[in-house]
Amino acid sequence: MRIRVALDVLAALVLGIGAGGNLAAGAWTLPPWLPAWLGWTILLTSVVPIVLRRWWPLGSYVLSLVLAAAAVPIGGPVFGVAVVGAGCALYLVVVRRKPRVGQIGLAAGMAELGALAFSVANPSASMTVNFSVSALVVGFVLGITVRTRREYAVIERENHARQAVSAERLRIAREMHDVVAHSMSLIAVKAAVGNHVALEQPAEAREALRVIEDTSRETLAELRRMLGVLRDGTGVPALAPAPTLDDLRTLAERAQLAGPAVDLVVDGLDELPSGVGQSVYRIVQEALTNVVKHAGANTCRIHVTGAEGEVRIEVLDDGRGGEAVPGHGLIGMRERVAVYDGEFSAAPAESGFRVFARLPYETAVVR
Repeated sequence: MRIRVALDVLAALVLGIGAGGNLAAGAWTLPPWLPAWLGWTILLTSVVPIVLRRWWPLGSYVLSLVLAAAAVPIGGPVFGVAVVGAGCALYLVVVRRKPRVGQIGLAAGMAELGALAFSVANPSASMTVNFSVSALVVGFVLGITVRTRREYAVIERENHARQAVSAERLRIAREMHDVVAHSMSLIAVKAAVGNHVALEQPAEAREALRVIEDTSRETLAELRRMLGVLRDGTGVPALAPAPTLDDLRTLAERAQLAGPAVDLVVDGLDELPSGVGQSVYRIVQEALTNVVKHAGANTCRIHVTGAEGEVRIEVLDDGRGGEAVPGHGLIGMRERVAVYDGEFSAAPAESGFRVFARLPYETAVVR
């Protein structure tokens, strides 16, 4: 703000000194009927709206029109300075006030100065009209341009904010679904097993209860961490490390507790970027959840293969197969793959069901 005010003051000084220098040097003279002091007063006062316009835009514009009207009979640099001041003030009126105010201001200024140019004796009516229209239209157009650009910038910021909120909401929904669906599926299966063998095989029932207890504790802790991210406050909860390829073995062993034998093979991968590794883990987790919940499979093979710049995931079971029913799990997997512009398919195989995903990614450049 201070820089803009300083520029306004500088512009006012340049106009005042330039026009005053012309008068003082005799390059242009005041009309003989006009007292010199009045001419100089109008000239020097005409730059005042340029300085005041940032605090009082509409009032400065009205003042500049009054001074321009007084300068019409004088013409020359006195009128020029007054009209330039009017254009500068109109610019801020258009930027800060309602569009209707700026339109009325432009029309009023052009009507006033045009009427005076042809009704009051002045050095050149046509030049007065042309210069008046040029100065006011330039100020109006610049104001409209800046106002439109600012409004567009506000809309863009709001759109970016909404998109960021929506993306974060989807990310949290995916994480919540992946954690809850997988754990609850495992708990449901082990609870059914425990209920079935409770009387005849109490040892196996106790083992089922142990799995349910461990899984529920881990899920509850993860949910608390995730919900803590959403909670307002000064204390930010510590987040668990994001799951990576190293956690796939634990994931496979946990899914195996629910029934199907899980064979995990990881080829050609030492490490992945954190985001890619987490996506691979979540895709495998959701695929295993569907195997446990829906497939009725005896075995499940997971093959994660890495090549330069991409990773491929295949989860194949020998269950009942059938067409996949669209749900949050499949949607979440597709969204994770879409983030990397990869490929995804989930369809029945010759015996069972197959989930395939390919995630390309950019490798880091070592310098």
